[in-house]
Amino acid sequence: MPGYFARPARLLKTLLLGTALIHTPALARTVTIALPGDINTLDPDQTNSIGTDLSVLSNLYPALVLRAPDGALVPALATEWHAVDARTWDFTLTPGARFIDGEPIDAGTVQWNVARVLNRSKVTPVASWYAQITDVIALSPTHLRIVTSTPYPALPAQLSMLFLLPPKWSRTHNPAHEASSGGPYIVDQIVPGDHVSMHANPDYFGPKPAFDRAVYRIIPESNTAIYALEAGEVDYIARLPTDQIARINRQGTAIAGAVPSIRSVFIKFNTEKPPFNNRMFRQALNYAIDHRAITDALFDGQALPSACQVLTPDYVGYTPDLAGYPYDPDRARDLIRRSGVDLSRPFEFDIPRGSYLQGEEVGLAVQQMFRAVGVRTTIHLIDFGQYIARYRKAHDLAPLSVLGQAWVTLDADGLLKLFRTGNPYSYWSNPDFDAALDAAAGTIDPARRQSAYATATKIMCAEAPVAFLYIEPATYAYSRRLALRPRGDTWIRAFDMRPAK
Repeated sequence: MPGYFARPARLLKTLLLGTALIHTPALARTVTIALPGDINTLDPDQTNSIGTDLSVLSNLYPALVLRAPDGALVPALATEWHAVDARTWDFTLTPGARFIDGEPIDAGTVQWNVARVLNRSKVTPVASWYAQITDVIALSPTHLRIVTSTPYPALPAQLSMLFLLPPKWSRTHNPAHEASSGGPYIVDQIVPGDHVSMHANPDYFGPKPAFDRAVYRIIPESNTAIYALEAGEVDYIARLPTDQIARINRQGTAIAGAVPSIRSVFIKFNTEKPPFNNRMFRQALNYAIDHRAITDALFDGQALPSACQVLTPDYVGYTPDLAGYPYDPDRARDLIRRSGVDLSRPFEFDIPRGSYLQGEEVGLAVQQMFRAVGVRTTIHLIDFGQYIARYRKAHDLAPLSVLGQAWVTLDADGLLKLFRTGNPYSYWSNPDFDAALDAAAGTIDPARRQSAYATATKIMCAEAPVAFLYIEPATYAYSRRLALRPRGDTWIRAFDMRPAK
């Protein structure tokens, strides 16, 4: 997709809708946030990048509900919601909410935005998130009804990712390159590749943000971000190496740490390519991995070994009684011998560069562990865009690759579907696993869903379509003048932050 930075000239006339002067109060309280990557688009329907694009846009555009830093779903435009039946949800909306151009933010606005996402003539990367929606009915400006084709208990959580654009404004502007607002902040200035600044929206319908101004500085390199924090140039940074946490805390000018993220990192096997269609061989590679060596030596104890599943404990459907593959290189060698796999040639092993915290180090460590049981690999460090092109577009993933995945609804339904037969992200097929997912999708009863997902995760553990590694730590550091609750879902939102008392 074209990024907004492709047309900087256009940005100069569209940085602030309906405002001639940049709002800069003389004594404004400002929070400055280091963003670990550039912004690719200003259109929230054209991105699924939470840690960059959507983190910025969530300050500008409202959502029905939001995911709070403690992981709870909280009201935003919707003040309450409930399931009418297994396929119908009703939402009560805040009356009188408006965008900065005066357009109402009401049930009709939501109806238009859902239709825009699902418009088949203009495919969006998030359309699959809402594909089960069959009807959106504006019963009144403040009463919304959503009907789905099948039971969809995770719908409210998924709607926390739907950020609402103003319909009339969008018809005469290009949301990919231009910004409006109906959220907590209004954009002041965008300098592509450098920063985005914004000021608090005085007419926002929700709680007023604690800071008058927010600035997102784009600093992809972690050492540069750490220097900026220590120099007082930024107040918050993320994705710093774990070996920097203790040093920053010793200095005393900032607070650093890590919390478990909602992302699991694993070695993705392309089971469509022999010999990775051999279950015994895949199991052997799981036994070859010393998980504690990775989590303790590479991540200073800040990462948690995966419990033989891609779900983390934050997810609905997590199975707590699954035991991971123990480190047992002798058993790995025995299984490899019994599998009959030819080890005379190395296997291609892709690592997307800079995509996961210390991902390159993890890949090199796993390469050594595989080599110790006789499995040779050839590592290729590739750009993430190239990796995704192989993974999704060409459907030609390398036999082995480092991959991390998460699903923001914190529901097994979303994440486990990535391994379902026929899903372009899967590269694996198991009818029993698919049947367990179908059973979970056919009910809104929590106990029945949990039982079905337990079946699915146990099948996946035994079949080993991946080599389970660890839960990625969400690392952070922030100025002592800031107060916040660290979160593991990669959102970096200015309106979550407060001045320290």
